[in-house]
Amino acid sequence: MSFRTSRSLIELGAKLSLTFALLCTPAFAQEKEKLEGMIKSRSGPTIILATTADAYINVLLKDTTTVAQNQGLTKVRKKEMTMAALIPGLQISVSGRYDAEKMFVAESITFNGDDLERAFAIQAGLSETDARSKQNQEQGTKHAAELEKQNEALAKQQSQLKEHEGKIAANRALIDANTARFGQLDDYYIYDEVTVFFANGKSSLEAKYKPQLSKLAEKAITVEGYMVQVKGYASASGSAALNQKLSADRAAAVADILVQDGHVPLTRMLAPGAMGESQAKEGASAADEANDRKVIVRVLQNKGIAGIK
Repeated sequence: MSFRTSRSLIELGAKLSLTFALLCTPAFAQEKEKLEGMIKSRSGPTIILATTADAYINVLLKDTTTVAQNQGLTKVRKKEMTMAALIPGLQISVSGRYDAEKMFVAESITFNGDDLERAFAIQAGLSETDARSKQNQEQGTKHAAELEKQNEALAKQQSQLKEHEGKIAANRALIDANTARFGQLDDYYIYDEVTVFFANGKSSLEAKYKPQLSKLAEKAITVEGYMVQVKGYASASGSAALNQKLSADRAAAVADILVQDGHVPLTRMLAPGAMGESQAKEGASAADEANDRKVIVRVLQNKGIAGIK
């Protein structure tokens, strides 16, 4: 090998080493980004986040995503939380990176306790009232008429759309059947429901309810984009603080069974809600009191995912 050839090879190796060193510097590494906004909706591991810059940003949760609540006056201390706390209406701060598919993958999420309380208040507003039911019936009649027009238009389209039309019709029939049986919330259809009753002052789950919860979990996985809602209640007896804690403990006990035995992922669980004491009438009987000591579990599907507005 000539001297000139050896020198060229040495220069080439030096250039390659320099290029590799530059690529390994922090300037070439993907920078972590931070988003702040309010959770508009959530479907399993995907959060729709509204920020001041963008109305909708898809944020993807991973098993490694950490969730924490800021504590103290300086908000420096962190309390580790589960993903079940990530409910619509919650103001959050998300750190992470965009992946190749332009999804923002969350590495860590933090929020303030006051914001969580406000989000719970928003969720409590989802409970059914007579006025809501009447409004939903009127909207359902209007939507049914709109769907009939859409079906007429679909009939004139190409033959490959027939399969899609059939799926929509079947989905609507299933939703109508379950809505007639269980009802609906503002943003969700209720696919199934199980009520678990508790002894006075107790939060331990009786074994007879475990098969019912397992069956509910099995049905839930057949519903596209399902979420599971757990709400605990207590009878009017006792102090408000005690009833609030008791209903929260009951909801947590049922949620644990759904996750451990029913294998419901945490990303599919809405935060277990403590509704405190039920609205019992004065002079309620022992039977009324017993009926108030309960947890209601519901399988929900977002109306947008269902394909019927």
